[in-house]
Formats: sequence, C-alpha cells, structure tokens
Amino acid sequence: MSTDRLAHLALSTYLTRHRSERGPRWAADGHYLSESTSLSTLLEEPAASLAATIAAARSPLAADGELLAPVDDGQEVWAAGVTYLRSREARVEESQSKDLYQKVYDADRVEVFFKANGWRVVGHGQAVRIRRDSHWNVPEPELTLVINRDGEIVGYTAGNDMSSRDIEGENPLYLPQAKIYDGACALGPGIVLNDPAALENLPITMSIWRDGTTLFQGDTSSARLKRALGEMVGWLTRELAIPHGALLMTGTGIVPPDDFTLAVGDVVRIEVGELALENIVGS
Repeated sequence: MSTDRLAHLALSTYLTRHRSERGPRWAADGHYLSESTSLSTLLEEPAASLAATIAAARSPLAADGELLAPVDDGQEVWAAGVTYLRSREARVEESQSKDLYQKVYDADRVEVFFKANGWRVVGHGQAVRIRRDSHWNVPEPELTLVINRDGEIVGYTAGNDMSSRDIEGENPLYLPQAKIYDGACALGPGIVLNDPAALENLPITMSIWRDGTTLFQGDTSSARLKRALGEMVGWLTRELAIPHGALLMTGTGIVPPDDFTLAVGDVVRIEVGELALENIVGS
C-alpha cells in the first residue's frame, strides 16, 4: 500500500502479512511485529487490549517482504449469503429453485457457509481461479470482517468470493462446489483495525479488465446490507467456537450482468473503504 493510502489510515492500525526468510511475519503500520505475533494470537485478545498488545510487539524494523494474504494458515474464512437485494435478485435469476433465495433473504436466520482455510486464501497480486467444469464464473466483492475469539468485530479487509453461478444455480446443494475450490478466495492487501461503527457505510467498488479494456464496473456500499454486521457475526458464532478468531465475508451487492463470465487473464480490482485488492484470473 502506498504512503498516501497509509496516511488515510492514520487513525487506524494497518496489519499486513509478509514473506520472510523465517516464514510469514506480521507487521503493523509498516513495521514488523515480533516473530511470535500472528493474527491468531492477536485475535485471542479482547478488542479493548488489542492496541496495547500491538504496540508492545512492534519493532523498529521496516516491513519489506512480499505481501501475503492477511490470514494465518490455520484460520478460517466464512461467508454470509443473500445479504443484499442485488444478491437476492441474482440468485433468483440463476436458480432453478427461485423461491428459495427469497426465503433466505427474508428469513431471521442468516445463510452462513464455510469459504476457505487460511492456507487456501490468495493475497493481493496473486492469481484467483475459475473452475474448469463451470461455464459461468464471477467475482464477488465483499466487505470481510475480522472477528476475535469473543465474537467482537475488530476490523476489516477486502475480499473476493469467487463463484460458479451455473453450479449453484443448478442445485443449491452444490453451493460448496460453487464456492470452495483452489483459488476461490482472495483477501487483502491488509487488515484495517478500527471501530465496527466505521464499517457501516464503506464504499465498495469492482472493476474487471480484459486485454486492457474495461468490461465491467460497479459500486455499492455496506450501508445497503440488509443484515447488521453484528447480526451476521452472531449467527456465525452461535454454537461455533472461533478460538483463534475468524474472517467473515458479508455478501455482495455488485453482480455483473448475466451474459458475463470471467476468462483466464482477466484482472479484477475490488476496493472496500481504503483497501484495494487486485488479482489476475489464472488457469
């Protein structure tokens, strides 16, 4: 992230994960944290003591290693679905069980599903993928919450929930195959730690390029979510312990038109708040 973008985050703490000779290492505001500090250990802390823990672990050494996805290998990424009106419309359009998604949108219970283990997540500048057995694939830009072990929202990152619309549309029970595969989840470039109230009206945009030509641009805001952020976290953590914290993708309000599908070589840029996540579609 450039210096000018870091300046915009002056009132927040910006966490990044880097490649180093001794393995992945976390940094805060451009300076490495102690080698024993990880996102997992930070998310074992109550939100009230997180800033002090980071300050105590900060070193004078500037972080210069290659950026990695901002999640530890052993952590989990979950996702909530049909949380925007646009998402409900898209699911109805693609599905052979059209009334099902209307019921999910209107229900008290939030749709929550597993998305990825941390070691499967790709970071900023790395390649996402489309399934070889699918002919209708789209990126889904999502505000992704960072949650500690107590279920407190402590920050956010930008997420790309890659999806095979034809597979899910054929049968809702195929959702895991439409959503969980190699290269299906991207997060980054880092994590902004701040007050949950600051996440309630974040701008979200997505642009897709092919051979230098813009194919699609769209925008929305987290203010358009039907579900409150705390409500989604509450359903995730109901009867489910997250001892090392977790990340929760909150659904998409931007969906390309039905005649669009990704191709190898496309570039997807997702902006959530001050964060910009960019990935190429690999083979």
